[in-house]
Amino acid sequence: MYIRSGIGMGTVEETGSLQLTNAGQAVGEIREGKRFPFGANWASFLTEFDQGRVEGSKAALQGMLGAADLVGKTLLDVGCGSGIHSLAARLLNAQVVSFDFDPLAVACTLSLQKELVSDEPRWQVLEGSALDREFLKRLGSFDIVYSWGVLHHTGAMWASIDNVTRCVARGGVLFIAIYNDQGWLSHYWRAVKRLYNQNALLRWSMIAVHLPYLVLGRWISRSIRGRLRLDRGMSYWSDAKDWLGGFPFEVARPEKVTEFLRQRGFILKKLKTCGRRPGCNEFVFSKQADDSSGKANAFGELPAATAPTVSSR
Repeated sequence: MYIRSGIGMGTVEETGSLQLTNAGQAVGEIREGKRFPFGANWASFLTEFDQGRVEGSKAALQGMLGAADLVGKTLLDVGCGSGIHSLAARLLNAQVVSFDFDPLAVACTLSLQKELVSDEPRWQVLEGSALDREFLKRLGSFDIVYSWGVLHHTGAMWASIDNVTRCVARGGVLFIAIYNDQGWLSHYWRAVKRLYNQNALLRWSMIAVHLPYLVLGRWISRSIRGRLRLDRGMSYWSDAKDWLGGFPFEVARPEKVTEFLRQRGFILKKLKTCGRRPGCNEFVFSKQADDSSGKANAFGELPAATAPTVSSR
């Protein structure tokens, strides 16, 4: 499948007749400096969109899930953002449901769907919140629930993690990424994010102070290692803005996330940590199947009491 460069920015008008129940709240929180305009950042990202980014997203899904394709699987993308990971899952043959709280992010995902995918019945795009239990209940259960770098931006991270676990089918898989708790450094970044979202002057001040480290330093480091293209198809500039402004902002240590989900019947299968650098720890959990059903997980394997795969970037 050929994907041309630059899809173009999504607009709220592209949501058409889709009911946007959270639009007013999202816009209000952005105007009050309580929320980063994630959707606007994703709309900007789509202007850099190309085939390589999609392949990067597909490779990341395949690597963490340990599956070459997702034929016959259902996947829920919680906080779909630009829609690139939903698109990657769809190209890997999963049946996908995507949703986001930000109406412009919904529009971005719809624009990707309209541009690149013809079989829309196998990819549904909705507006919704990970904090809305009734909305999640209506969605049903899925073989794979995917939420990369989203739940720590809801303003109620632990509640949102708990909520999305209810969407994982018995024997299914939960793949999430959560900001690593770096102690005093996390407090520093929380302060930076608050300032970034207050007004234009503070925003550009934060960019001026941190841009050399977040973009130039990162580019040089990855260039030396021969890994110039970012993982998951991401962009240096969009990533930098998301990191500087991404608010609300919560963090957690890997062991705390693991224990929280263990208490809810999940077994850690794979963990990729960000080490001492700022960023997200990635987790893949398997939801225990009922002993009576013997149902396998999304990849045809029964949960096993084996040590999880642990790595760092």
